[in-house]
Amino acid sequence: MALKSTIYKINLQISDMDRHYYQEHLLTLAKHPSETDERLMVRILAFSLNANENLQFTKGLSTDAEPDIWQLNYSDEIEHWIELGQLDEKRIKKACHKAKRVSLFSYQSGSANVWWNQIKDKLNRFENLHIYHLENDISKQLAQLCTRNMNLQCTIQDSDIWLSNTETSVEVKCTRWKY
Repeated sequence: MALKSTIYKINLQISDMDRHYYQEHLLTLAKHPSETDERLMVRILAFSLNANENLQFTKGLSTDAEPDIWQLNYSDEIEHWIELGQLDEKRIKKACHKAKRVSLFSYQSGSANVWWNQIKDKLNRFENLHIYHLENDISKQLAQLCTRNMNLQCTIQDSDIWLSNTETSVEVKCTRWKY
């Protein structure tokens, strides 16, 4: 018998003073059986950092044809393709050809650094590609915020990022590897 996805309900309040974006998002996310709390929280963080009225979660791990998050315009063209992890060059190339902007959020410090050192020279040709890395196992701290029903606040000011629930705040250190 196949395992089913777990449903998470999130009330996400975003105060992005850098972009002057202030909005509440009521999200329902399906966590794939192979997805960790850590990855789920990085998905929520990536959404928070790029939030706008047209940004939406996709089927994610359930399909290879879509990223984790995307922004479509009114003609269903992909404006922004957002992925997590350490993608191979072929997947990055596909994304860069399909979307006007591509963002990749890397985490898991040890393996991410090895991946980056192996691939960075191959990615210089993609002008629409932006790669960010979550520093110092921030994703593990974010996983501590994960519950089935979450009330989260994301605050961004002067490039400082905080993700909080009613009990805990995590300062997110994010390094830009490529932009």
